Amino acid sequence: MTREPAPDPKAHWERVWREKRPDEVSWHQRRPTHSLELIAASGAGPGTPLVDVGGGASPLVDTLLEAGWQDLTVLDISGAALAHARARLGPAATRIRWVEADVTAWAPEAGRYGLWHDRAVLHFLTTPETRARYVERLRTALRPGGWAVIATFAPDGPERCSGLPVRRYDAELLLETLGDGFELVEERRETHRTPAGAEQRFAWFLLRHKGSGFSGTTRDATR
Repeated sequence: MTREPAPDPKAHWERVWREKRPDEVSWHQRRPTHSLELIAASGAGPGTPLVDVGGGASPLVDTLLEAGWQDLTVLDISGAALAHARARLGPAATRIRWVEADVTAWAPEAGRYGLWHDRAVLHFLTTPETRARYVERLRTALRPGGWAVIATFAPDGPERCSGLPVRRYDAELLLETLGDGFELVEERRETHRTPAGAEQRFAWFLLRHKGSGFSGTTRDATR
C-alpha cells in the first residue's frame, strides 16, 4: 500500500481559513474561559509578555487587551487566520505583535515571554521531530519561572481534527514530552461543543518553567 504524503501544514491551514469563517471552525469558542482562568491562576498580570501560539482568529487577545495587557504576541502559521483577527480588532490590532510562522521553525528571542499559551497546536505535532522542535521553542521563549498554558485533546478526545491525525495527552505524557524543567501546577478537563454540535474532550494544563536549560532532546524524542 502506498502511503499518502503528509499535507504541507501551511497550505493546509491557509485552505481551512479561506474556506471557513472563524465561527465555523470546530475549535471556535465565544469566550476563552479556560484560557483566562488558567492565566489568572498563574498570577501573571497585564505587564507580563504573553505569546498565543496558534492564536489565529482566537478572541483571547481581545479580552486581554480589554483587561489592560500591554505586551501580546499572536503567532500562527496561517496569514489568513491572523487577517481575521486584525480585521475584527480594527485600530486596536496595532497594539498586538503578529507573527506569521510555523511554531516549529520560529526563532523566538530567548527569555522574551512570561507566559506561553497554546490551545490545540501541540496535539497536531505527531512526529518526535516536530515535537522536539516545539519544546525547544517553548524552552527558549519562556523566561525562568515563566508559565505555560497548554490545551490538547484528552485521551478520550478525537483521534483526528480538521482532516489531520492528532496525538492525545494526559499529564504524564505531556510532562514526558516536555522533558525536565516543567512543573505541573494544575490540570483540568473540558468538553468543548463545536459549532456543529459535536463534543470534543480537551485536557488543560498549567505548568511553570523551572528554568533548566534545553539539551536538544526530550524523553519523547525517540517515540
